[in-house]
Amino acid sequence: MRIITGTARGTKLKTLEGKDTRPTTEICKEGVFSAIQFELHDRTVLDLFGGSGQMALEALSRGAEKAVIIDSSRAACEIIKENAIKTKLMKQCRVVTSDWKEYLRGASGREKFGLVFLDPPYQEGVLDEILHRLQYSDVLSSGAIIVCESDKDGIPTPIDGWSNKLYRYGKTYVTIMRVPEEA
Repeated sequence: MRIITGTARGTKLKTLEGKDTRPTTEICKEGVFSAIQFELHDRTVLDLFGGSGQMALEALSRGAEKAVIIDSSRAACEIIKENAIKTKLMKQCRVVTSDWKEYLRGASGREKFGLVFLDPPYQEGVLDEILHRLQYSDVLSSGAIIVCESDKDGIPTPIDGWSNKLYRYGKTYVTIMRVPEEA
């Protein structure tokens, strides 16, 4: 696993051993960033299920402004910090050990994000719950992009008023949703 391009191009990243995390495959990551590559500049990133931090770090390497990376595992957060230091992107990161629901409650109305990565444990209905909470949590910027990773059973239900495009990479499905720009 490595950073594909940008300022940290080629940097190899660490991940947790075992089955507690499921790193995004390189082909899937390349597909995601091909779809959003011209919209990264100056965005603030939220990665709610950080794992190794690779998605947020890739976004920073490609021009995103800063990132908040959340994971409920202390061990995962230590790996994320190591990877952020290794990529020389730590100054642009805040790594938080927290449950995603708790984080959204605390951030509501205080922080705004223009790019959100959601790669929770694959389970039917989980992304729908997360998206519902995100929609009403007052943390999304106008025109925010939300990237959801799931298996076939976990594909999220489209949200009224948000554009939505589905991609497939083997057994992994990626749904990219876009919050409308405010008038």
